[in-house]
Amino acid sequence: MLLTLCTGNAARSVMAGVLLADAPLPIVTAGTHVVEGQPISRRTRAALGALGLDAGLHRSHQVSDEDLATATLILAMATEHVAYIRRRHPEVASRAVTLKRLCRDLPAGPPDLAARLAAMDLADVDLEEWEDVADPAGGEDEVYLACAYELAGLCDELLPRLS
Repeated sequence: MLLTLCTGNAARSVMAGVLLADAPLPIVTAGTHVVEGQPISRRTRAALGALGLDAGLHRSHQVSDEDLATATLILAMATEHVAYIRRRHPEVASRAVTLKRLCRDLPAGPPDLAARLAAMDLADVDLEEWEDVADPAGGEDEVYLACAYELAGLCDELLPRLS
């Protein structure tokens, strides 16, 4: 399973989850600090719509122990989410990485994805500011749209290497 992770599970992780729908793994989206069961905002829905996509009836979801235990890959939208995993769930830190770092560093297969992730030694990678996809929360429509376009480019780059 591929777990996309952001803060509130209302924008970035949802967009990434929709954009990665063709990945060879089932997708779960979650957040690190969530008000459970909330719908995505009008701005997130509009940004996805501009890309011809839809999040359906998405409701926000707090990341759970079960999510983390079953995830082959924990794809974080920012370094703060990787740091959260390292602090709270160090047993899965070797599977947690930012989307931008993964796009930059993940080699194409074979071997399988789990082996390529293990070779990246993710639990010990220094987290850097360039890795963050900025949170559009509180921004206007154009901020959400810019986030959606940034995520679309990153996900298009990553998808072929997830096989």
